[in-house]
Amino acid sequence: MIYLDDLLQATGGQLLNGAIARQFSSFAFDSRQLEPGQLFIAIKTPTGDGHDYIASALEKGASGVLCERSDAVPADTRVTTVLVVDVQQALTEYAGYILQKHKPTVVGVTGSAGKTATKDAIAAVLQKKYQVFKNYRSYNGRFGLPIALGQMEAHHEIAVLEMASDTFGEVAALAKLTQPKVGVVTNINRSHISILGSLNNIAAEKGRLIESLPFDGAAILNADDPRVAGMVPRTQARMLTFGLTGGADVRAEDITVTPDGLTFTLHYNGKRYPGSTPLLGRHHIYVVLAAVAVGLVFDVPPKLALSALKELPRTPGRINLLSGKNGTLILDDTFNASPESTMAALDTLAEFPGANKVAILGDIPDLGETEIAVHRQIGDYAATRVRRLVTKGEAAQHIAAAAIERESGLGKHAVHVTFTSNDAAAAVEDLLSPDTVVLVKGGPATRMERVVQRLLENPRVDRWKLVRQGAGWQKVRAVQPARPTWVEIDLEAIANNVRLLADIAKPAKIMAILKADAYGHGTIKVARTVMNNGGSRVGVATLGEAIKLRKAGIDAPILVLSYMPAWQAHEAIRHNVSATIFTLDLARAFSQAGEDLRKPALAHVKVDSGMGRLGLLPHEVPDFLEELTRLPGLRVEGLYTHFSTADDDVTYATEQLRRFNALLAELDKKGLRPPLVHAANTAGIINLPDAHFDMVRPGIGIYGLPPSANCLLPEGFKPALTFKSTVGQVKTLPPDSPIGYGATYRTQGEETIAIIPVGYADGFRRAPRTWGEVLVKGQRAPLVGRVSMDQSAINVSHIPNVRQGDEVVLIGRQGSERITAEEVAANLGTINYEVVSELLARIPRVS
Repeated sequence: MIYLDDLLQATGGQLLNGAIARQFSSFAFDSRQLEPGQLFIAIKTPTGDGHDYIASALEKGASGVLCERSDAVPADTRVTTVLVVDVQQALTEYAGYILQKHKPTVVGVTGSAGKTATKDAIAAVLQKKYQVFKNYRSYNGRFGLPIALGQMEAHHEIAVLEMASDTFGEVAALAKLTQPKVGVVTNINRSHISILGSLNNIAAEKGRLIESLPFDGAAILNADDPRVAGMVPRTQARMLTFGLTGGADVRAEDITVTPDGLTFTLHYNGKRYPGSTPLLGRHHIYVVLAAVAVGLVFDVPPKLALSALKELPRTPGRINLLSGKNGTLILDDTFNASPESTMAALDTLAEFPGANKVAILGDIPDLGETEIAVHRQIGDYAATRVRRLVTKGEAAQHIAAAAIERESGLGKHAVHVTFTSNDAAAAVEDLLSPDTVVLVKGGPATRMERVVQRLLENPRVDRWKLVRQGAGWQKVRAVQPARPTWVEIDLEAIANNVRLLADIAKPAKIMAILKADAYGHGTIKVARTVMNNGGSRVGVATLGEAIKLRKAGIDAPILVLSYMPAWQAHEAIRHNVSATIFTLDLARAFSQAGEDLRKPALAHVKVDSGMGRLGLLPHEVPDFLEELTRLPGLRVEGLYTHFSTADDDVTYATEQLRRFNALLAELDKKGLRPPLVHAANTAGIINLPDAHFDMVRPGIGIYGLPPSANCLLPEGFKPALTFKSTVGQVKTLPPDSPIGYGATYRTQGEETIAIIPVGYADGFRRAPRTWGEVLVKGQRAPLVGRVSMDQSAINVSHIPNVRQGDEVVLIGRQGSERITAEEVAANLGTINYEVVSELLARIPRVS
């Protein structure tokens, strides 16, 4: 409970509007998850400003507001408002004040992994004798810990506080704030190594807790971790160690892992104590030992401590056992991932009964330059533990590659690479049975809990046993782009669109067209998603595009649709890439290359049925195919044509189809028809069902975009691409102020101008016509002045409170407004194909 008098005393804040409410149940910083009676804190972060959400918080029932700007509180609202200079600093001051007022004995818990489980176990042990407070969920940093302390009460005798750190100095700051008497360090591993730089740096940072302890305090250290054990000289407090080694003060042996948890024998002070806990996984024995050790400091005898640990509840997302479809057991370890915790989870999986051990693994975060090597290490290890491996995410592809490449590894048939939750779950559905155990684990950005939800026997009931289920998590962007202009790709939309196209075209096969980096959507992720949702082949424009797919492990047949010169023949054959053939010189060159490599060159013959581009005229084809039968190094896989007006007036396309059908009839008579015949692009799939033949070649429809204004997609298709930027600066300029190169625009009066970090080097067109408008705070803002290489200006005079960091939408929806690729194309005088394909590679793609 937070009392207004305490808050004012602690912060020196100014009370506005009088004391409408004098107490609050707790702090809240996310208006989407706020509950009535809470105090809303308007925190500023690098990605947003809580002052923008005060009105929303009040609508949800906030009883008060802690903020820095009085004008952000609606004038017609009577609510307790405390005005401070800095909300973050005010929270820190409140935390220090409340700890000094209640004077609990503080137990600090830090380390690279296992902090939350250890904190919960310690609290459970101490609650056998004391009134104990613990910070809830993972509110454990400079920002979160003060928020958690909003729930501390006067009767709490001990505060068990988890202390996290992903920056230098954070543990020291938390220790200074909380003044711990007991400090626990769980372990040191590679979590946050990308920020802290090395294991030694991580150990130094975590060790600040031990350094802060008073001489009459106690340091509880993991004797099995050399970097933790090495902290002994850094403290004046007495020492108590835990571990499995003989020298540990609190030790365990005879550890058994079962689906019900752990059983073990505890050794302390020459005595043996049998124990058990519902916590799953051999690594959780360290949680148990640390909790017993802290209990000893507070005179909780081992037997009493073990009785508490026997009743510990499992925590969502931390090796939690759930009921899956068809009697499958799911090991949900989706809260977070480090290399060490991932290998520990794989070990836990291996110790479970059941013939089918399956792991679904997502990206491991914060690995920096070691990212590829560490993911490959995980893949190599996983290959020894599972029957099937599924990966989800960009970095996790390296897990899959290593598992396949490992000597006596899993093999391609047992490894599935995915980028969507649906695809990851679908990759194991054939194994779901009482004899199967599925481990699901990954970092927060990969949202692996969504995979678990799709595997649950009763997702409506058990969804609340998963992590990140609050309203805020349904909308949050978990991945931070590499720059403040980015493209978001909805791969679930692409999967949906492919399935719809396959349904329309069935029984024809799907060759997905992934030219131009999958029309700007990202070739590799789109290719995997297409293949996981009904695609069977891939079409590209260049051999380079094909080789990129091969290097990413895409083994589906690939056809280069454009001209591939003879000098590329050997490389095409080496990578098992099919060429488009339309001259005998090309055919002979590819055949010779095939003979050279003792591997046939693969080819599709293109027919120009009336488009006037590459290809043989229909009357030339029979003799050409006859000649190809005499080339021993060439294998003709297919014959195809392309329609020029299928997205507009189908009259001419129908004439093309008539010519192509006439040719096919002649080839049938002569026995020259190749195995695969294809003609229809997206427009042809929709408008020309007779042109589906053996295979279709959808392009623009895969991405949820219509071929033209006269050929719209059927109901159910979803655009996959959203293009966003942010406001870099806002300034108010006087009348007649020039903006941009050439001073082509001058302000008409006093105008508010926002600068956004996007320009023509991103594909944001400069001339002869521009994008026109963008969206800011759900309203349209016109571009003014010339678009520069990296920056553009927009007029936001009519939009109140635009600030640095505000989201700008260039393609997509914001509020009730939407800018489509088709609208942009109309403004530029082009087509939607060009708009999305021109979004250059320097723009990060987030999915």
